[in-house]
Amino acid sequence: SSISAEQVKIFYWKKIICRFGLPKYIVSDNGTQFASEKVVEFCRSKGIKNTFISVEHPQANGQAESANKVILRALKRRLDSKGEAWVAHISPILWSYHTTPQSSTGEAPFTMVYGSDAMIPVEINPPSWRRETTTQEENDRALEENLDMIEERRERAH
Repeated sequence: SSISAEQVKIFYWKKIICRFGLPKYIVSDNGTQFASEKVVEFCRSKGIKNTFISVEHPQANGQAESANKVILRALKRRLDSKGEAWVAHISPILWSYHTTPQSSTGEAPFTMVYGSDAMIPVEINPPSWRRETTTQEENDRALEENLDMIEERRERAH
């Protein structure tokens, strides 16, 4: 099935802009739906710069290439030992990747997007010290402070 330019615009709006705010850049392959005048104009109207990477040369997108290497290495380790389908392992591997600080930025991708550390499942049941000793008001205040600082942290990471 083919993805239309209109579907790309809807995806950008609902899944990226409404969730995370306006990005400075969107990197995609140079498929006709991404490079269409409708999508390019939509991005231009929002101040988003389109960057196109050839699917024949994925190494041109260094960030994706680096992330893919880490994810593939983790998948191979799990599959070698268990012989299961990769799809059963992708969610925990992605969770691990998103919540682990990266050497290039010193921050976890989750933190860079949301402005706070992820609450990992082991902290929920039984409740961790962090959950036990923090009131809702303290948590709200800390989240506000983290969100105020996220732009600065992102700039430092780049």
